[in-house]
Amino acid sequence: MPFKMNRRQFLGTASCAAVGSASLFSTLMNLRMANTAAAQNLPISPLSANALAGGSDYKALVCVFLAGGNDSFNMLVPRGNTEYSEYATIRADLALPQGDLIPLNALETDGRTYGIHPAMPEVAQLFNAGQLAFVANVGTLVEPTTLAGIESGLAKLPLGLYSHSDQIMHWQTSVPDKRTGFGWGGRTADLLKSLNDSDVISMNISLSGTNLFQTGTTLTEYSVVPWGNGAVQIHGHDDIWWSRHVLQNAAIESMLDLAYQNLFDQTFANTTRAAVDGSELFASAIENLPPFVTQFSDNNFSESLAMVAKTIAARSILGFRRQTFFVMFGGWDHHDEVLDNQLAMLSVVSKGLKEFQDALTELGVQNDVTTFTASDFGRTLTSNGQGSDHAWGGNHIVMGGSVRGSRIFGDFPSLYENNPLDTGRGRLIPTTSCDEYFAELALWFGVAPGDLAAVFPNIGRFYNTTSDENPLGFMADLSEQVYLPFVMR
Repeated sequence: MPFKMNRRQFLGTASCAAVGSASLFSTLMNLRMANTAAAQNLPISPLSANALAGGSDYKALVCVFLAGGNDSFNMLVPRGNTEYSEYATIRADLALPQGDLIPLNALETDGRTYGIHPAMPEVAQLFNAGQLAFVANVGTLVEPTTLAGIESGLAKLPLGLYSHSDQIMHWQTSVPDKRTGFGWGGRTADLLKSLNDSDVISMNISLSGTNLFQTGTTLTEYSVVPWGNGAVQIHGHDDIWWSRHVLQNAAIESMLDLAYQNLFDQTFANTTRAAVDGSELFASAIENLPPFVTQFSDNNFSESLAMVAKTIAARSILGFRRQTFFVMFGGWDHHDEVLDNQLAMLSVVSKGLKEFQDALTELGVQNDVTTFTASDFGRTLTSNGQGSDHAWGGNHIVMGGSVRGSRIFGDFPSLYENNPLDTGRGRLIPTTSCDEYFAELALWFGVAPGDLAAVFPNIGRFYNTTSDENPLGFMADLSEQVYLPFVMR
């Protein structure tokens, strides 16, 4: 009996398929039906589009989000006797033994010596080789903030300061004084998408499904998986082995080719068609790549970074000159067993980052890809008896050939209790804002200084966008950037 499918069945079948497909689900859930750019009121100028002088015209940003709040003052630790004594006193049972810390050969230090968690020898190797740096005590800030301002009640603080959901939102949007559904990676993509030769697949690739970081007004993430060819397709689509799937595929294709009067139906069909075409292109590009010499570890984090590397390897086939990637590694909310948990998890991070950088070197794009970490917040320096609790400022990693490695940027705070940044229990006020941290990455990526406020609405409170210097200095100097004419496609 012939298999028949009417319009209602098509919408229902495609909807169910989309729920089972990360790429379709994330796309459909983020439809921008009308006036989204106007709703955001972003004053975007036609300036953003650049390439490094004498370098490649390809650039990628890779966000590694350590969800749950990484206890990063046990990731980067002061190693000198005086500073270590302060650290050990406030951390008590959470302190790492001084002799276990891996020494970092830091350039341009503040006079202090530092070490890294003993589970991260690969990160120490990258740091000492000049391919990786740390940014100290970063956090969400509405404005420059002091303890006196907080105690007086005059300081403007981020919404939901110690809340996972709010702080994840603020780190991914870089808008800490309001709740918004658009991320700074998405706003950046809205500016730079015309640099790419093709728009079949979004320049924002996620290995972790829907996320705010990559959600813009015109672009959202394209989700892939870390196994196989990475593409996620409608179940049964183009499956030649099952007769029902052949018939279903033919029915879906016919429905996608129809013209619909209803705006939602037409948008749904157009979006589904784009996702189907994109998944076929992506799968074909990945399947035809030669294998890496680099061996990636057998865990989700390393496998996700391996798929990022494969996608970068296929950049010419896919038509990309600018890309962002999002990889989430969860489970960092260590209210107990922080020492044992970090020993295992930081080892996974360290090995994965080294494998990824080695693969990028194989591809010859190690200077064109910058990887950076983010997390909900830091943790209390004091122990709760079993672990650490939600706090504020924390330390982060930036990695890549364009990073001014072997350095610690920002102001690493003193770690004694009741210091001028301590709001209680070692909850430290950040000395570097997320805006400064991310703006430096955005400038390197190609956002013109005049467009920074469109991506980071609060940047003017922390950085003069007319300056010739970078906000923090961990990337190539602005004097080395060449801004090209913006071309509308």
